[in-house]
Amino acid sequence: MDNTLQRPQVEHAPDTGRRRFFNKLWALLGSIAFLELSWLSISILRSGKNKHETGAQDAIIKAGNVEDFAINSVTANARGQFYLACLEDGSFLALSRTCTHLGCSVPWDEEAHKFICPCHGSSFSITGEVLTPPATRSLNSHPLRIENGTIYVNTGRLEKPLQDGKPRPVKA
Repeated sequence: MDNTLQRPQVEHAPDTGRRRFFNKLWALLGSIAFLELSWLSISILRSGKNKHETGAQDAIIKAGNVEDFAINSVTANARGQFYLACLEDGSFLALSRTCTHLGCSVPWDEEAHKFICPCHGSSFSITGEVLTPPATRSLNSHPLRIENGTIYVNTGRLEKPLQDGKPRPVKA
């Protein structure tokens, strides 16, 4: 009689079903997380380049003729998303509709004769200068040119106010 104990021989079937499933699941989830992180990183890096300030493709819009605008008036341009202001001296400004405080759309109040932000109450003069805070910077403007009595506005670019905080009007 042999006194050595022998282990019973048990054949283990390879556990391919569940293990393989979880390995593939983790690989898929890791790939998705990598793609999302890559997309987020690229979006963050590209967001610092504001197309309006870096000279993106120009979008010239014919705003109208000089004689179509009353002195000391503001006209909304729906197609170009800007306001065209005709100042007392007959010069023109194409002002952005976006408040410089938090980016809300700023409507022109004809009765008060100023732009009033509905979000936080900032107000701006007809020239885009800050009248009441919390905004600290004048409205941005779009470059414009006047040729043969016709006003052309470049909506593909924004100009920040000059060092003195005032926008750049163009004489007719």
